[in-house]
Amino acid sequence: MEITDFAEMLRREGRLLADAADRAGPDASVPACPDWQVRDLLAHIGSVHRWATGYVTGASEGRTRPPAAPDLDGAELVEWVRDGHRALVDALDAAPADLACWTFLSAPSPLAFWARRQAHETAMHRIDAETALGEGFSALDPAFAADGIDELLTGFLARDRGRARTAPAKELYIRTTDAPGLDGSGNAAWRVRLSDAPPHTERVTATGEGAGSADGTPEAVDPAPDCVLEGPAADLYAMLWNRLPWQSSAAVTVKPDDDGSSHRLWQEAFTV
Repeated sequence: MEITDFAEMLRREGRLLADAADRAGPDASVPACPDWQVRDLLAHIGSVHRWATGYVTGASEGRTRPPAAPDLDGAELVEWVRDGHRALVDALDAAPADLACWTFLSAPSPLAFWARRQAHETAMHRIDAETALGEGFSALDPAFAADGIDELLTGFLARDRGRARTAPAKELYIRTTDAPGLDGSGNAAWRVRLSDAPPHTERVTATGEGAGSADGTPEAVDPAPDCVLEGPAADLYAMLWNRLPWQSSAAVTVKPDDDGSSHRLWQEAFTV
């Protein structure tokens, strides 16, 4: 995806987030974050947007902390979030291609990093705001969702301080059924090895059609992993960020993981 694609996704997701939060009200609980109400979600995303804007505009030098949210609530807090979101989108639109600033994940450029990271940060918290309404979340573009899975698995998961450690080692195979691989063929898929060392992720291209065979069994993978997740990219994206419970989506196949050990390990590693 291009920087302009991420900026457009950010524009869309931020509007959906604010609209859903406004409808839910500040006291509504956020299912994926038990300690949060919608007001906490808004304070968080509003601060993060302003933090990112500081880097994109050159106002921040070196690593800084997100600014504290003001003492606002209700409609005023929602409007504060809308203002910060618009400022971030405008900053990305106006930023030079050779922007130089601090980042924390590998990316083609700092501008590409901040556009991508804020698009996914906002999309995930948009899901939070929508589920606070007691409803499911609205559609996500499969290519965007697959990119978010890739950012999680090859970026966040690979960081040395990650909590996804286990012994004996486990291997997960994650395959989308509706998003193309990086080379434009097959389906986007990843093999993830979890052990007592930093996790390792390999991008692969799955060649099977649909979510496994006609009887619902997953596509055969050689060598066989300990756990296979196959399904629509948006569902997998939400599941891997613990916004959708494993085994809760009829469209996603989770095999074998009969004892739930992979699920528990993942849930402990990615709690926010």
